Amino acid sequence: MLQNYFKITLRNLFKNKTFSFINIAGLAVGMASFILITLWIHHELSFEQFHEKKATLYRVFTNVQEAGRVLTGNTTPAPLASSLHSSFPEIKSACRTSYITNHLFKVNAQEIAAAGLCTDPNFLQLFSFPLIKGDSIIALQDPQSVVLTEEFAIALFGKQDPIGQIVRLDNKENFKVTGVLKIIPQNSSFYFQYLLPYEYFRRQNPWGQDATSWDANPIHTYVELKPGASLAQVQEKLKNLPARHGEKDLQLFLHPLTDWYLYSNFENGKVAGGRIEIVRFFGIIAGLILVMACINFMNLSTVRSARRAREVGVRKVLGVTKKGLVFQFLGESIFLAFLAGMVALGLVFLALPTFNELMLANFAIDYQNFYFWVIFVLFLLFTGAAAGVYPAFYLSAFKPVYVLKGIFHKSQKAFPFHKLLVIVQFTFGIVLIISSLVIQKQIKHAQVRDTGYQKEMLIHVQYFGDLKKNYRLLKNDLLRSGVAASVTQTNSPITELWDNSAKVNWAGKTPGLLVNFNVLCADEDLVPTFGLKLTAGRDFDLKNFPTDSMGCMLNESAVKVMGFKDPIGQTIVTDDQKWKVVGIVKNFILGSPYTPTEPLVILGAKSWFNVVHIKFKNNQTITENLSKTEALVKKYNPAYPFAFSFVDEAYEQKFSDEKRVGKLVVLFTALTIFISCLGLFGLATYTAEQRTKEIGIRKVLGASLTNIVSLLSRDFLKLIVIANLIAWPLAGWVMHQWLQNYACRISLGWGVFALAGSGALILALLTVSFQAIKAAVANPVNSLRNE
Repeated sequence: MLQNYFKITLRNLFKNKTFSFINIAGLAVGMASFILITLWIHHELSFEQFHEKKATLYRVFTNVQEAGRVLTGNTTPAPLASSLHSSFPEIKSACRTSYITNHLFKVNAQEIAAAGLCTDPNFLQLFSFPLIKGDSIIALQDPQSVVLTEEFAIALFGKQDPIGQIVRLDNKENFKVTGVLKIIPQNSSFYFQYLLPYEYFRRQNPWGQDATSWDANPIHTYVELKPGASLAQVQEKLKNLPARHGEKDLQLFLHPLTDWYLYSNFENGKVAGGRIEIVRFFGIIAGLILVMACINFMNLSTVRSARRAREVGVRKVLGVTKKGLVFQFLGESIFLAFLAGMVALGLVFLALPTFNELMLANFAIDYQNFYFWVIFVLFLLFTGAAAGVYPAFYLSAFKPVYVLKGIFHKSQKAFPFHKLLVIVQFTFGIVLIISSLVIQKQIKHAQVRDTGYQKEMLIHVQYFGDLKKNYRLLKNDLLRSGVAASVTQTNSPITELWDNSAKVNWAGKTPGLLVNFNVLCADEDLVPTFGLKLTAGRDFDLKNFPTDSMGCMLNESAVKVMGFKDPIGQTIVTDDQKWKVVGIVKNFILGSPYTPTEPLVILGAKSWFNVVHIKFKNNQTITENLSKTEALVKKYNPAYPFAFSFVDEAYEQKFSDEKRVGKLVVLFTALTIFISCLGLFGLATYTAEQRTKEIGIRKVLGASLTNIVSLLSRDFLKLIVIANLIAWPLAGWVMHQWLQNYACRISLGWGVFALAGSGALILALLTVSFQAIKAAVANPVNSLRNE
């Protein structure tokens, strides 16, 4: 019996080559797309899942009340960890880490600048970053110890055993290598090339010296709860812990380890999604693509039912039951699904390198994994059954008494269902086209937004070694050499926000008002270096106004919040230090280009600095400017390599994630439309075949090519119009919800909907017209020969 079914399946496969190809191609592309998206989704959902203690690990976050809203942050006061140890019996362990720091490592003549963390010794007990050499319990106990990743150890020592070796750090201190870590997994939120004891961070940073201060949040704190501890009780006790130390406006809460990556957005102190929304969006796209591929199969199998009607009638007369016919047709569908699945694996194999390059990932399929094949076979069985279940029951329902008399007609029910499936397909496709256009417009909107400063011909160099103390000498040389038009130093790159404060006071401030201010520390020549626009006052000028070392500047948003009518000369107080306002600048983007400009205080020369910005003159090439700058930087900082970043490139990096998502949407939208058009092509081919004699008669009676093409295309285009009417409000609602994630966002104009709708109509017309024209130009004699 099974052998007979297999022969019939192969016979039908080769007998209807065009339709078989369309079915297999559509399913294969749909499956391949589904597999690729699933690989990405699996990667996203796997973040931090490799930690053995993931169920009990949390990160401490902060909430600060500010002018009717709550601001959430992930940095905490320095003494928090020790306070948690002593005051919370529910907490098994607490650990501190610094933010990512950059240091110069020297081994003999080898010098490498690398990024890493300073942390407590128990970091390696909390998190599952296994050592391939060394003991995780004691690796960071010695204040002069360092743990390296395997890659970094090879870079420093080559094939030598690094354990016990001495590295020189920042040309200041020696550290002994006490451990080597396995390569950090891609699905980790942590990134570091080395781990240093937390004490080194305290020694290197002034604000790290005071381990008892609760009025600053310079570090990250992680906790491990004891088994059976009540999270709700810990959260309640933790919330008001800062108030007991004089910080009444600060509240704390725990955020689970497994949620750090996917649920990173907060609104008014509550989790408000994050990366998980993108994962869900692509999960829906994956499902829709597979459904559309199955719809193609259903449609083509159903409309071709007349060709198999007599076969069904004969089989029923010979005693085959409806159940047996359903089994046969489902078997054919599953067989085609398996063929499509093999093609899909080939497509995935070919597409993976490009897909990995696009996603900056290293996805791979383990073809030797037994469980992969089990899951893949189940996937093919499910897809084949889902695609074939309706055609199987539809075909098996034919009545032999009619079909054997040659008076078979399609039931009235089949035609509307076939139309419905086309409408569903193109509705999904148009929704994705609109989504793709809106995403691209939103990215473009942020890209062309006025930054408020000039990014071109501007670089920044982070301070290492002796560069900071030699800043004045370096600046003078850069200006005298003709390389630089202007130079200034700041606490952070102009493209990044490294500091903010809710403790800013001024005359006339409403009691109890809490406003979070972004903070930028800057030296002289801030305005010309960045091309900022002054609206009042002046730039910092220490030559003519020595008191400008305690001067400050405000942006327009800060002036508005403070309510100053004449801000110049006003006094601003931060951390008990008084700063005199000397200038007002127009708003410029310091953080995210997707959010409104926040109030900003720019503190003068008595503040702290980490970065020097150099504005090049444009009378030389970039290469020449960089070469001369490198020579001057090395003159004052010979022990360190010259490392710099272009400000325009750093700013462009802010859009990399959204661009990547946008490219994915465009890619899979194109594949969705391809699958839809493939199915439409098959339906148009079948329709043209069914109406061959009608077309021949019309041509004999004088119908033109245009008349016949219009006749065959009209019904299909009506379906696309209906799909547009359904897709537009649906896509409008979906994109409206997505745009709520951006404070600075585009409006949904009719142009996007019209472009998507007309595009779908044109593609459908081109697809159908090919077969319509082919049928219209055929010789009517061939179709009417036997009439």
